[in-house]
Amino acid sequence: MHFTENAHMSDLIHDDYRLLQVISRFGVSLGFGDQSIDAACKASGVDTATFLAVVNFVQSEGRLSVEEAAEEVSVAELMRYLQRSHTYFVDFRLPAIRRKLIEAIDCSAKNQITFLILKFYDEYAAEVQRHMQYENENIHTYVQQLLEGQLPKKHTGYSELAHQHHDNHASISKSSHELKSIIIKYYPSDSDTQRLADTLMDIYIMEEDLFTHCHLEDTLFAEAVHLLENEVKAKATDNSTRPSTDSWRPKGEAEASSDELSEREKDVIRHVVRGLSNKEIAEKMFISANTVMTHRRNIARKTQIHSPAGLTIYAIVNGLINLDEVKL
Repeated sequence: MHFTENAHMSDLIHDDYRLLQVISRFGVSLGFGDQSIDAACKASGVDTATFLAVVNFVQSEGRLSVEEAAEEVSVAELMRYLQRSHTYFVDFRLPAIRRKLIEAIDCSAKNQITFLILKFYDEYAAEVQRHMQYENENIHTYVQQLLEGQLPKKHTGYSELAHQHHDNHASISKSSHELKSIIIKYYPSDSDTQRLADTLMDIYIMEEDLFTHCHLEDTLFAEAVHLLENEVKAKATDNSTRPSTDSWRPKGEAEASSDELSEREKDVIRHVVRGLSNKEIAEKMFISANTVMTHRRNIARKTQIHSPAGLTIYAIVNGLINLDEVKL
């Protein structure tokens, strides 16, 4: 099921219990009654388009079209979601499973395998923590600079950072598999089977959660950052070639305030409402696809509207297009 902004927030949980974690990590509190997704997100100060992108990504097992979704998400909002996920794993989930593991296994001195399993788990938890610290200190710092309009010079680009990022994900997955295998195959049979099985279930659930988290970073987040990086690079190039005068502006384009749509941006809205893709818009306007994406980001920033449906309503209300031109 593909959720839209008009669906009830409660339907998410009824459809897929895993979405409880998504809701929590976006900072949306329970008790939203029969509110729509859009209303609940707005009440919590969350960008609806980004929330829906993550929800549909998780619900579809990562089969969402990330190229299309990445154009709509807020990179800042998505990064905050990922940072909250890091806090959840490091400060809550991993310690909670360790406590259950201690309760489930024989911690007497006679059982050496117990200590080896606990040692292996601690090494695994430390590996996850190191990886998430790397993301916070390197990946997210780099992205924050992009969000501030700066192009960091010490890296050749996001792809350079993401290469190590991806390798860490593969290593974490391998360690998790080994941990489960050791417990299943080699732990003595005289253990508290029920407690150990329950702990093992928690490890499986966390592994699935971590996999989805890492896959989201490798696909949707990576694509969104790539678009942002291109936008910042394009602006840097444009600024370096533009004449240094306050009176300069593109030929035939009226000067607009920072919150007022330019004529170019209005043209982009008209094409979006007519159902054209970014590539088709670029061909119609004789500009690059990257420039189209830059215009769309500026439109979203100025209007606070991210979806084509929302832009359609905006265009009709503001007289940018006639109703008979709209692709329904």
